[in-house]
Amino acid sequence: MDEQGAMSAAEVFDGLGGEYERAFARLPGQDAALDWLVDRLPAGAAVLDVGSGTGRPVAAVLAGAGCRVTGIDVSPAMVGLARTQVPGATFELADVRTYRPERRFDAVCAFFPLLVMSYEDVTSSLERIASWIEPGGYLLFATVPGDLRDAPITWMGRQMNVSSLTAEDYLARMESLGLTVLHQHTAVFQPDSPVAGPEEHLFVHAHRPGSGTPQDAERRP
Repeated sequence: MDEQGAMSAAEVFDGLGGEYERAFARLPGQDAALDWLVDRLPAGAAVLDVGSGTGRPVAAVLAGAGCRVTGIDVSPAMVGLARTQVPGATFELADVRTYRPERRFDAVCAFFPLLVMSYEDVTSSLERIASWIEPGGYLLFATVPGDLRDAPITWMGRQMNVSSLTAEDYLARMESLGLTVLHQHTAVFQPDSPVAGPEEHLFVHAHRPGSGTPQDAERRP
């Protein structure tokens, strides 16, 4: 917690634990994105889940589809829950801002990890994430869009500072990082929690050209 009483991401999610999973279960955009990705990845594909939380649903769905899943999260409580709930994946206590993977991945999933940090860290972390995708691989990305720079908010009963980009800026930056945006949409979601209000979510499916075109990769046998 900083001098203004704002909590770090690790503090926020250590405190939330399984409450976060319950509040954001049945998130339509996330479920649709995972179905889309599973249809395009071969069994044994290496996938990184950034901000893996409790491991459900993202790592659980991908591991169940035969992918080799690595999850990273800054919250020790979340990593502990994920290791228990999804034994078929590997989870590490790590920060996207400093994580150094030993390899690139066939897909990277980043559902809402780039919020509780500075604006500069949001942009540099997006660049890092893009660099971890193999040619021909995919990015699934979601966030709360907006022109936000260390904005103080209360979320799920916790005080924190958040940063983000507008939807247009995110899409432009992805393209500048060598990714092709295949699909994007925004939707409003009401978490299943009495202390959470409705949120606007941006979902993006992107592809790094390389071993095939997006058209060739639309559905792999």
